[in-house]
Amino acid sequence: MSAWRSSERRGRPREGSQAVKRNGLIAATVAVGCVANVLPGAALAQAYPSKPIRVLIATSAGSNPDTVARVVAVGLTRALGQQILVDNRAGAGGNIGAEIAARAPADGYTVLFAHTNHSINATLYRKLAYDIVNDFSPVTLAARSPFVATVHPSLPAKSLRDLINIAKSRPGDLTYASAGTGSGTFFSAEYFNSMAKVKMLHVAYKGGGPALAAVVAGETSVYFTPYATGLPHMRSGRLRPLGVSTLKRLPDLPGIPAIAETLHGYEVLAWNGLMVPAKTPKSIIESLHKAMVSALGDAEISKRLNDLGFLVVGSQPAELAAYVKSEIDKYAKLIRQIGLPPQ
Repeated sequence: MSAWRSSERRGRPREGSQAVKRNGLIAATVAVGCVANVLPGAALAQAYPSKPIRVLIATSAGSNPDTVARVVAVGLTRALGQQILVDNRAGAGGNIGAEIAARAPADGYTVLFAHTNHSINATLYRKLAYDIVNDFSPVTLAARSPFVATVHPSLPAKSLRDLINIAKSRPGDLTYASAGTGSGTFFSAEYFNSMAKVKMLHVAYKGGGPALAAVVAGETSVYFTPYATGLPHMRSGRLRPLGVSTLKRLPDLPGIPAIAETLHGYEVLAWNGLMVPAKTPKSIIESLHKAMVSALGDAEISKRLNDLGFLVVGSQPAELAAYVKSEIDKYAKLIRQIGLPPQ
């Protein structure tokens, strides 16, 4: 008995040791498996971006959003270490590009450089294939750009008050050009019509370029030109600037009054902001926001944008969301005021 017990006592520890080793090996294997399951996601998040990023521009090359996006893309490339591919998908007032972006995977590799028309289209179109508020997550408001009320030099208007008086004396006769019904240039003029209680006749062109060329040539008398594209013609004297669409005068154009000095509260600005498809991970939004703020804060990039007539912003995501909603409300009210039927 004594020998058996001694053998049992000697055998148990050895058996226990093997069990402990087996259990330890199993535990280690499970732990490794758990880590393996966690690491790919963590590595993926840390690796973003690991390939080029496509920035969708829902307007044509040379437009305000396109200009801002291409300037900012240089800074984004530096900040993110990846190539930024600018992809113009114009059409339907910006709806084609926005729809493509809304349906893209929410992985941060297809983003939208949204602009003014998206807040207009929310009311202007009866049915959209996307929702600018619910189908996107905001990243940052990049820049805003004013419009300038300009006239052909042949029109004897030296001030906004002169323009209003001429328009009242020639109801339905004085013409203004636009880049098309529903464009920022259209609403700038219609907002002026509404507040000044005048009726200038609308002449729509196929884009901002033809509209600008028409007023420079004298085919039309008035054009609320985007600051950046109209500046060379204002400097050359081919267009006479009468007022800027900001609430206060611009530092670079101190001699040109704000339209609000004549029509209290008048303000129309073209805006550009980066958005991503809804459900994009917060970590990716944070990475893009940080990169955008870095790019916009770069002295070279901000100077270039300022020289082109853009007011650099670089907001928080929540600020862009609030701004877009306020713009939707603003244009919805204006669309109702002028009786513009939904498309």
